[in-house]
Amino acid sequence: MNIFLHILLTNVLPMVIMIGLGIILGRAFKLDIKTLSKLNFYLFSPAIMFNLLYKTDISASVIGKILFFFVLFMVAQYMLVEVVIRIRGYKPSMKSAMRNSVLFYNSANYGIPLNQLAFAGNEKTLAIQVLIMMTQSLIPNTYGIYNVNAHKADMRTIWRTIISMPIIYVIPIAFLLRGFEVAIPQPLATPLGYLSDAFIGTALITLGVQLGNMEWKINRSLLIDVSLSGMLRLVAGPLLAWLIVWTMGLDKLTAAALIVSSAVPTSLSSVLLAVEFDNEAEFASQSVFVSTIISILTVTAVIFFLKLEM
Repeated sequence: MNIFLHILLTNVLPMVIMIGLGIILGRAFKLDIKTLSKLNFYLFSPAIMFNLLYKTDISASVIGKILFFFVLFMVAQYMLVEVVIRIRGYKPSMKSAMRNSVLFYNSANYGIPLNQLAFAGNEKTLAIQVLIMMTQSLIPNTYGIYNVNAHKADMRTIWRTIISMPIIYVIPIAFLLRGFEVAIPQPLATPLGYLSDAFIGTALITLGVQLGNMEWKINRSLLIDVSLSGMLRLVAGPLLAWLIVWTMGLDKLTAAALIVSSAVPTSLSSVLLAVEFDNEAEFASQSVFVSTIISILTVTAVIFFLKLEM
């Protein structure tokens, strides 16, 4: 019960409040959703990623294990969602939206607080979560962009868009500066801190604005699709992660951290991509919102069962 209440009060409820503010502001002032999404892509997301990678200590052995897990996990998820896509017979834009809603999960503003709660601030599990967040931030800005544009743009245009994303440069720069112990000058460190702190709030407000712009009339077909997305993300996700860590023979703490990291709801990145490139924004927004609400039960269950085994 304590874990349940903690997740509700410190993770889900604050997010719902922020989303609600976005809905109110969007309807009251007709905020430009395109501008908000560009602020997230080009400023706030790169800033928070740089700060976390630069400041968090991650060993080479941990990086190797986590990256291997992540590759296996993403392949397994992709294969599962492709089965659903083929069964449902989606059009191209819906195929990419469904893939993004399952493959991209909220490893930052949901996953990090959850990790700190479940493992009592353990430095090793935090390092694991930061690495997962790094890979989850990189993929939406590379494969995610390709995925939502492949059916409507040529490859030259897609690659031009991908290489314009600052986050693909931020990751190696952060590792290099930390590896060579290069200090960030204060005139740069202070604005980086401001931008990093602004990420979560702006991303949630953006989601709220998008939700406020939609008509809350969910037809039967969309309800089924959103439900399928939620099941694949919140139920199949941690089950696949458990199977992979068991196969890899990882130690209990690392395995538990990876399973918990895989149990979080759909990422705001799927909404930002959908908005930025006009690709099934209504489905993307509803998938994030519904999976975030339902995750209060599914995440608590995952933590509960893990504690029984640990």
